[in-house]
Amino acid sequence: MHDVVIAGGGHNGLVAAAYLARAGRRVLLLERADHLGGLAVSQRVFPGTDARLSRYSYLVSLLPTKIVRDLGLRVELRRRRYASYTPSGDRGLLVDHEDTARTAASFAALTGGTKDFEAWQRFSAMAGHVARQVAPTLLEPLTDRAGMRRIVADDLAWRDLFERPVGDVVDERFGDDLVRGVVLTDALIGTFADPGDASLLANRCLLYHLVGDGTGDWKVPVGGMGALTDDLVRTARAAGADLRTGAEVIGIDPSGEVAFRDGTGEHAVTARHVLANLPRAALARLMGGDAEPPEGSQLKVNMVLARLPRLRDRSVRPEEAFGGTFHINESASQLAAAHAAAAAGRVPPLPPAEVYCHSLTDPSILGPELRASGAQTLTLFGLHMPARLFRADPDGAREQALRATFASLNSVLAEPVEDCVLRGPDGAPCVEAKTPVDLEAEAGLPGGHIFHRDLSWPFAEDPAERGRWGVETGHPRVLLCGAGARRGGGVSGIPGHNAARAVLEA
Repeated sequence: MHDVVIAGGGHNGLVAAAYLARAGRRVLLLERADHLGGLAVSQRVFPGTDARLSRYSYLVSLLPTKIVRDLGLRVELRRRRYASYTPSGDRGLLVDHEDTARTAASFAALTGGTKDFEAWQRFSAMAGHVARQVAPTLLEPLTDRAGMRRIVADDLAWRDLFERPVGDVVDERFGDDLVRGVVLTDALIGTFADPGDASLLANRCLLYHLVGDGTGDWKVPVGGMGALTDDLVRTARAAGADLRTGAEVIGIDPSGEVAFRDGTGEHAVTARHVLANLPRAALARLMGGDAEPPEGSQLKVNMVLARLPRLRDRSVRPEEAFGGTFHINESASQLAAAHAAAAAGRVPPLPPAEVYCHSLTDPSILGPELRASGAQTLTLFGLHMPARLFRADPDGAREQALRATFASLNSVLAEPVEDCVLRGPDGAPCVEAKTPVDLEAEAGLPGGHIFHRDLSWPFAEDPAERGRWGVETGHPRVLLCGAGARRGGGVSGIPGHNAARAVLEA
């Protein structure tokens, strides 16, 4: 008999294990893979190439400082000086956190005036206010919609982020097509949505990307994402949690019985509470039911380059452009065209995507020889790549999407990125691509959805949820502690914290 059994060893499960073990609970965590951390890991992806890549998740924004302090985590998160760079012909839009004048000049050169920069400042101020108000509530029992509106305490911000389609808001606030697209990309990460749709799915995605830890900053984990996981493993084990790998959960009963399989056979354990660090669709299957899987939407490409590619814009250095988020063909009209193509079942001919270079902010992920040679890592995240595009022919569609995405990237560079890609000792290029179907097969994510399901509002939408933690299921002894919980998604630890709180209060 355990106090808690946790199914799944991703970062949220580790957060829950650490909190509960430190509170004196007897905790058993079961992970089917041979490593802990789920998709928040660092790996040497290319044989003979000494680069530890954050293979799946790669930046940290939502992780609350409170969790870091509570658990005594030692991970270092570095802020990137450059927020973003968006090329447009022979110039581009650079947003520099530390040089407002340069950012203003970049807006003026691109848009021909000051209106869009002033609108950018107003929008950023609004987002900052909402982030500061909403972030603390993510670690508290759920308030309802009216309560969240009182917390936000800004009628215009509430209207524009919580009630109106963000596509309409952006069209109203900004005049330039490219500037509109830069704002909209955060509403589409991992989410196949039309920003003008009345469902407000894009608004929910945007909100989680703006809130962060009250700042909205997207930070680089020093040592790679695996450094965060390793820290959580250390903390949970030091507190007494039993963390097991190679142990696949094969059944969960509402009574608290968990069946699992390891190298010695099949076993069953019983717990007062079971925490599912799993997608809802996967949990339903383990409990003998069925649930329609969600649909993920992304193309993740990991690369190691011998050097950064040259830019058409001579006023910006590659180290500046790639040090933040580098937007590729992500104007509002280009995003709309790509969504229309994907909705019709076609790989977009000019896929929108964004890239960034982890090793510019954190060179420690490269071995000494690679670092000295000038090599860099490059992580690309492609938008509007829903799972439906890859079902019929996973390998062929992946290659088609990768070719189209490289062509899209090359269209905004001064040279083909392929000329910059490092080759390993075997002569193979250091490039790998992962589609939603790949994530479904390799990581057990139904539909390849990186948030486990479409993101939800961070408040109770059903009166019965008010005052609860957003981790509850229809079975009192079974709780969610993964990204599919309300206030889930991303590398945050929030569902793990909230599931632990629900157990301790029970």
